[in-house]
Amino acid sequence: MKLTEENVRYVAGLANLTLTEQEIHQYTEDLSGILTHMEKLNELDTANVEPMTQVLFAGEENSSLREDIEHTPLANEVALANAPVSGAGYFKVPKVIER
Repeated sequence: MKLTEENVRYVAGLANLTLTEQEIHQYTEDLSGILTHMEKLNELDTANVEPMTQVLFAGEENSSLREDIEHTPLANEVALANAPVSGAGYFKVPKVIER
């Protein structure tokens, strides 16, 4: 799949990034190369390949998943105790989006 510089500019705008013309050109080439490689991988027949890992089954002895234990949640007052500014039960933060 070939990306255009317009595609890169659009995504950069969504991410609020300011890119130079050289960076736009470089990202267009790099991302197009990645997508081309992914297209090649999608051509592989994986119908008879068993999954290598699955997190939705009961773990074994060496499973890295911890047991889910119920506990009392953090109280709102405790969570806000060290907040520099709070009000009405919420953290107050400065506005960061200027668009």
